[in-house]
Amino acid sequence: MSGMAPWAAMRSLTRDPAVTAQPLSRGVTRRIIGYARPYRAAVIIFIAVVVVEALLVVAQPLMFKRIVDAGITAGNTGIVVQSAGIVALLALASAGVAVIQRLLSARIGEGLIYDLRTEVFAHVQRQPIGFFTRTQTGALVARLNSDVLGAQQAFTSTLSGVVGNSITLVVVLAAMLDLSWSLTLICLVLLPVFLLPARWTGRRLQALTREQMTLNSDVNQLMTERFNVAGALLVKLFGDPRTEDAQFAQRAAALREIGVRTAMSTQVFFVSLGLVASIATAIVYGFGGLSVISGALTLGTLLALVALLARLYLPLTALSSVRLDVMTALVSFDRVFEVLDRPLTVRDPAQPAPVPAGPLTLAFHAVDFTYPTASEISLASLESVAIAESRPDEGRPVLRDLTFTVPAGSMTALVGPSGAGKTTIGALAARLYDPTAGAITLNGVDLRAVTGADLHRAIGVVTQDPHMFHDTVRANLRYARPDAEEADLWEAMAAARIDGVIAALPNGLDTVIGDRGHRLSGGEKQRLAIARLLLQAPRVVVLDEATAHLDSENEAAVQLALRTALAGRTSLVIAHRLSTIHSAAQILVIDDGRIAQSGTHRSLLTQPGLYRTLHETQFAQPAAEVP
Repeated sequence: MSGMAPWAAMRSLTRDPAVTAQPLSRGVTRRIIGYARPYRAAVIIFIAVVVVEALLVVAQPLMFKRIVDAGITAGNTGIVVQSAGIVALLALASAGVAVIQRLLSARIGEGLIYDLRTEVFAHVQRQPIGFFTRTQTGALVARLNSDVLGAQQAFTSTLSGVVGNSITLVVVLAAMLDLSWSLTLICLVLLPVFLLPARWTGRRLQALTREQMTLNSDVNQLMTERFNVAGALLVKLFGDPRTEDAQFAQRAAALREIGVRTAMSTQVFFVSLGLVASIATAIVYGFGGLSVISGALTLGTLLALVALLARLYLPLTALSSVRLDVMTALVSFDRVFEVLDRPLTVRDPAQPAPVPAGPLTLAFHAVDFTYPTASEISLASLESVAIAESRPDEGRPVLRDLTFTVPAGSMTALVGPSGAGKTTIGALAARLYDPTAGAITLNGVDLRAVTGADLHRAIGVVTQDPHMFHDTVRANLRYARPDAEEADLWEAMAAARIDGVIAALPNGLDTVIGDRGHRLSGGEKQRLAIARLLLQAPRVVVLDEATAHLDSENEAAVQLALRTALAGRTSLVIAHRLSTIHSAAQILVIDDGRIAQSGTHRSLLTQPGLYRTLHETQFAQPAAEVP
């Protein structure tokens, strides 16, 4: 190992020094050791290999000394041939050790990346839905990419750099002092001349790197917002292509200028590196040459010193930034742990109860609910601002003492003004949140007593804007039931009145429907979501304003599909259009988190109150005139 490669030394110098001021969580080092435990045998072998490589760095120059002094100068051909053979073997050994070191480094590093990524992904998947409504997706993805990679470097480049450079420096200095302490001291006196330009270049590159990362983030954010379907549609409807082009060109130009300045600063680093090394070599040759002429030094010793000199400065430069390297790795670990330490507010019980068999009755028992505060479900570092934002009404109860029952096989509809709490009730029924007080049960079994997987097999949800993955129709349907046969898919689509539309697509079930299903109309996407629900075959269905944004033709098609989906199932329907819930066995009028009225459509129309007001507003017709 020849210390660190120049590029690696430069990367060390470009790391942001502000990272050393970032406070770390308590016990972070102990936790890191815990992640290293499965790889402890590989780490030990890795360190041993690094030590061997460092020793091989010094062995070759010493053999050159032997070739010159004991072989060429003495005229001993045997020593020349023997030493040359040993040098060749050392080169082979060095190559083999480098391959082994890279293999071990890859196994440790990639294993650690796998462990961290899978753990973070699994933990994030189990976060409550409120976590995702506040979190900036790009920042969260960065934790699984850049920060996990930064943490991995603690076990590979940082570990090998610290151990390898330390051993190389000690061995090289010992060998040089043994060969000629006076020339070694001269080399060390020149060290500041080497470090000063390197540190200046490092500070310059740190500032440029920080600015480049900010500009890259801006460019990526601009492309992400413009290239997704919703953003592209907004640009098409309201934007000016020339303005968009100019805005992107301005940011790209700033990146171009940063790239030029970075390239020049990098070149200054390499030029100064080569210049100082050349000056040091010239001085050693000058003083050493005089010593050889006077007989105080052998020619082989001089050549060995020059060879060792090339292996002295880079380890010193790298070790001068070792604190920054270590802190960078620790901070990356800490940022990953920050996500892993985010508590789960909705979790599976330690000893789960089974969901009761047969038809299910859904019941709310004196339920109160207040949405979690930002500090309870969010991380400020994952939001788009420096602190977790809070709404003025945060902490205010959304539901109060809510008690009602949805009998098995019947439909209960929820109506009321926007913000009354209807969608919150649906979210609680699907256990996207847990109630603050009270309980929600299925046939008397508390939802908190069953696992999320069992609950979601029993309760299906269709929202007003169902999400579709950028994948085929087949994949989106099978997301609800991976083992579904093709006949099952077509049966579900036929029941949802979408089979004709899918059959007419270019590749049928294998047609890719685009980001969020944008290649389908709103009504088609809703019916495909209903087909997915039918494949899931839940016993309880929650519909959250599933026809709110559809035209009359699509609404009629979706209503036919819903009639099939709800037949024989317990259903909780959140309705915006009152015409869709006339047949509900029970209508609950929600106002300010409470049940203001309850009854059937006809009975509620006979009473003064919010329901009749909503009906008259929608139909512009007095309730007395409604047949």
